[in-house]
Amino acid sequence: MIFGTSRSVRVWARTTPTDLRKGYNGLYGLVKNELGRDPLSGDLHLFVNRRRTSCKILMWDGTGLCIFMKRLERGSFAALRRDPDSGAVRLTASELALFIEGCELVGHQRLSPEPIVPKPLSTAM
Repeated sequence: MIFGTSRSVRVWARTTPTDLRKGYNGLYGLVKNELGRDPLSGDLHLFVNRRRTSCKILMWDGTGLCIFMKRLERGSFAALRRDPDSGAVRLTASELALFIEGCELVGHQRLSPEPIVPKPLSTAM
C-alpha cells in the first residue's frame, strides 16, 4: 500500500513503543502533545508496538482522521533509529512503504536520497 508517491508527503515515525489500543483521540494526543506536530497537517504519523509486530498510521485526509493498521503474522518491523531531540524520525513515502513490507534496513540507514533544493538563478552578468 502506498500512501503517497510524492516526496512532499511527510512521514513521522514515533521512536518509542506505542500502546496500539489507542484510537483516533489517543494517537491524535500523542502527535500533538509528545511529538509537537499538527495532526491535521496532512502528514502521516507512524506508531509501532513494543514487540514491533503491529503498526498504525494516523492520517488527516482533508475531511477526517484515518487510521491504517498492519499486523505481521511472523517476524517484526525494523527498529527505527532514534532522534533524541524530537522523539520521531522522518521517513519518505518510499521508506514507509518499505517499512510496511518488512524491510529491515528502514531506520538504520537512509534509503532515499536527500531532496534537491532549487537555488535561484543568478541575475548578475
